[in-house]
Amino acid sequence: MRGQVRLYRQLYGRCCLPMHGFANPARFLRMARWLMPLMLVPGLLLAFGALAWGLFMVPPDRLMGQTVRILFIHVPSAWLGMAGWSTIAIASLVELVWRHPLAGIAARAAAVPGAAFTAICLATGSIWARPTWGTWWVWDGRLTSFLILLFLYFGYIALAGAAQRDAAAGEGASRVTAIFGLVGAVNIPIINRSVVWWNSLHQPPSITAGKSSIDATFLIPLLIAAIGFTLIFGGVVLARMRMLLADIQTEARLRRKALG
Repeated sequence: MRGQVRLYRQLYGRCCLPMHGFANPARFLRMARWLMPLMLVPGLLLAFGALAWGLFMVPPDRLMGQTVRILFIHVPSAWLGMAGWSTIAIASLVELVWRHPLAGIAARAAAVPGAAFTAICLATGSIWARPTWGTWWVWDGRLTSFLILLFLYFGYIALAGAAQRDAAAGEGASRVTAIFGLVGAVNIPIINRSVVWWNSLHQPPSITAGKSSIDATFLIPLLIAAIGFTLIFGGVVLARMRMLLADIQTEARLRRKALG
């Protein structure tokens, strides 16, 4: 494990002292081993319970009818699509400023589940739009900016994968990936405010600071679903971080054998 820590220092540089205690991969792996099931199991229970509540027990909405049930998947997916890129941006900032050894790994780990939730959000939104708007897709500000988010995820995943494969690129390639993660965060406030800034078919925000226009019959299972999916997202990110650390450790061993 000491060789693994040295590898991270070569890849990312020595991080600053106040954060150094949180940069030890062995310590992180010990923490993730018990924290991951602690997030996944309650998350699955909450998510499936809320979905069953929303899909089978909640009455039809007076305006949207049965299509309101799609929101119990659509809204948490939209939240986690944006939260996933926010995680990438924060981790990229930590990597660039403090050179934290695990920050780049955390960003890469969040990219795939973030992209998956973004795709689910777009798919469920299209299913909802067909009976509501009479079409599967419109170039609405919210929909277009969310589609751009999905393309940003694809670009980040490809860039991070190329940087990981190209060992000769070293720290420079990792920094380029982190910069891309920061620049892409510009799209998050655009998504959030798109229904306010532009004349949009998409409904305005239903939940704002301190108030909600959603009836409690729908709001409670919706919030439970959001919490459950968020816990699942966190558990998946931890699992992917463990996988990426194992891959780096395996690659380091193979390089030592090849050089030795």
